[in-house]
Amino acid sequence: MIRVRMNTWHRRTPTSTEPVAGEALIPKHGGYRKLRSFQVAQLVYDVTVRFCDRYIDGRSRTRDQMVQAARSGVQNIAEGSFASGTSKKTELKLTNVARASLEELRLDYQDFLRQRGLEEWKPEHPALARFKAKRVVTMGEFASWVAEESARTDTDEHGQTRTNRANRQWRSAGLAANGALSLLNVCCHLLDRQLGAQASAFERDGGFTERFYRVRSGKRSGH
Repeated sequence: MIRVRMNTWHRRTPTSTEPVAGEALIPKHGGYRKLRSFQVAQLVYDVTVRFCDRYIDGRSRTRDQMVQAARSGVQNIAEGSFASGTSKKTELKLTNVARASLEELRLDYQDFLRQRGLEEWKPEHPALARFKAKRVVTMGEFASWVAEESARTDTDEHGQTRTNRANRQWRSAGLAANGALSLLNVCCHLLDRQLGAQASAFERDGGFTERFYRVRSGKRSGH
């Protein structure tokens, strides 16, 4: 029984204050442009600016709120990435602000559809499936998809236009809003995973204070 306990002691997990060989005081940070969450958030921002220009009254407070929420998502992901070098706590906080901003934006798009009697697509909607298959990464690709889907729904089997200009505009708005919501769903999912990974790393390794102690202790002990 004693032998088993001794073996268990030898297998204990190192604490967050124990020296780690080769650990840098300020690790590499700021690579936010490589983050998939940043890339999708930036596309959401571009889409939202164009959406508001086309479909939201310029005098509406909602217009400014949507653009600012989209911008906040992008900016806080970037700021959190830069802050991670010296503060994991700040990285977590800013990433969470980005996530909250994009959740607010998602609600705005849902409100837009609901208040105008437009459909919010379910995951199995054919047009949404075609959107996902395109793997849109630029504003130009997004606009092309909206134009393609609008043309698909605006003509009958003989190629004749079925609706007037006003109805076509609202159909395009519905397409754009649902496409934006699809991107937001992806981005929010990515940020949820990112927050989980950041929280786990913080619990395991601590923040700057713990790293400072480890590096100092390592220097003194010759690690």
